Amino acid sequence: MEHIYNTDKFQLKNTAVCLGKFDGIHKGHRLLISEVVAHKELKSVVFTFALHPSNLFSNSEVKLIDSFEEKFEKLEKLGIDTLISYPFTAETASMEPEEFVKEVIVKKLDAKLIVIGKDFHFGHKRKGDVSLLKALSDQYGFKVIAFNKLEQEEKVVSSTRIREEIQNGNMELVEELLGVPYAFEGEVLHGQKLGRTIDMPTINQAVGEHKILPPLGVYVSKILIENKVYYGITNVGKKPTVNGEAVVGVETNIFDFSGDLYGKEVRTELLKFVRPEQKFKNVELLKKQMYKDKAFGMNFVGLQSNKTMLS
Repeated sequence: MEHIYNTDKFQLKNTAVCLGKFDGIHKGHRLLISEVVAHKELKSVVFTFALHPSNLFSNSEVKLIDSFEEKFEKLEKLGIDTLISYPFTAETASMEPEEFVKEVIVKKLDAKLIVIGKDFHFGHKRKGDVSLLKALSDQYGFKVIAFNKLEQEEKVVSSTRIREEIQNGNMELVEELLGVPYAFEGEVLHGQKLGRTIDMPTINQAVGEHKILPPLGVYVSKILIENKVYYGITNVGKKPTVNGEAVVGVETNIFDFSGDLYGKEVRTELLKFVRPEQKFKNVELLKKQMYKDKAFGMNFVGLQSNKTMLS
């Protein structure tokens, strides 16, 4: 998939374009994406911004569901030809809606089809909407398809709602809304190797600085390693029992796996919240709890532990 990042110096031809923020690539986004991909005669494009628009005008950062790498991988798997991460600046934000249509959608994208949600707004003070796009469609030679917002459990499926559910630790609902589990994806790093001393080896991964975090604690997880699926138990936290750390990390014990993963890219998906992170009086108590967590996790994924659970 081609990626045009943080520049307005590009020229595409004959495109079908999804417009939006596209954080998380949830079920609603997937409807829009499937529509543009279905038009095989056109180049399929997702147009979003390099900076989340809210972060230009606020002192508090909007944390993202997906890192850029995770977003890129999802869109590529869904069949998108080109991702545009357009520069979002004060100048961009001040563009009048019709100017944005003329200069970006028509001149730069050469859009023949625009696919959006019915609540989509754009341009200065968000004055542009579906009605304006349809009013301009004949003049500029494009078609507009607008989808209603998806709902689940009588609430709209949105990135804002998903962020809230992540922060509440409702990982099963998050998976339903996204269509895939919430995940961390990244290189396996060297850790303190404490797990090896208690027959509970773990892998360590860093957390992207702009990524939204669930509650610190223990989760049942699914791990994807070189196109193979494993299950495990994951701690998202600061390891308070053993030299508490200042930075949140991801540490996972993978069931029924042995091997060296240092430096390899691994995807760790959180399936279910088990318990909050806690500080134990000593390593022995931590060890006992880790075995209990592992037994719970293996039972959750339908496996049987081959170790005796410590009481």
